[in-house]
Amino acid sequence: MEILFFGKKGDKNTQIAAEYTKQIFPNATIILGSRNERFPDDEIGLWRGDYIFSYLSPWIIPGSLLNRASKGAINWHPGSLDYPGIGCTNFAIYNSAKEFGSTCHYMNEKVDTGSIIEVNRFAILDNDTVYSITQKCYSLILTSYYSILERINKNVEITLSGESWQRKPYTRKELDALCEITSDMNIDEINRRI
Repeated sequence: MEILFFGKKGDKNTQIAAEYTKQIFPNATIILGSRNERFPDDEIGLWRGDYIFSYLSPWIIPGSLLNRASKGAINWHPGSLDYPGIGCTNFAIYNSAKEFGSTCHYMNEKVDTGSIIEVNRFAILDNDTVYSITQKCYSLILTSYYSILERINKNVEITLSGESWQRKPYTRKELDALCEITSDMNIDEINRRI
């Protein structure tokens, strides 16, 4: 099986997932990168294969490449269906959300709009932070990744959860705006943003 794996450089769980991928699919192409790195078109060439896996990938994968995965392109990331897009953990804390989770879904050209494979949720504790919630998500993502890859390896059908995205994805512009504090904000708003 031909697999193309995109992941986050320097992340412990991404490294574990990449190694597991190579263990099951020795011919897999593994590409790791950071947010400010250019998309690695030159490393991909004219790749065609079975699956593309995006595991905490820093890149938005172009539709032209997604279309070259004959069986599908699957994404794993922090954020439940009510918090798609970038900065989802930040928005959950800002909104005092009671629940959060990680999502595994098929990818479409438009970010966080593909069919949902599974969502793993957990309660947000009063003392949770962006960091603690993200770490909980990372644990759930790795468990989900193992499970999905085992199904693929055994030719077990990947069923959809039947759930749907609850809103349009948050954007970098919205996250950047959330990070701004101005002199006209009241103290409660400032504290929520901090």
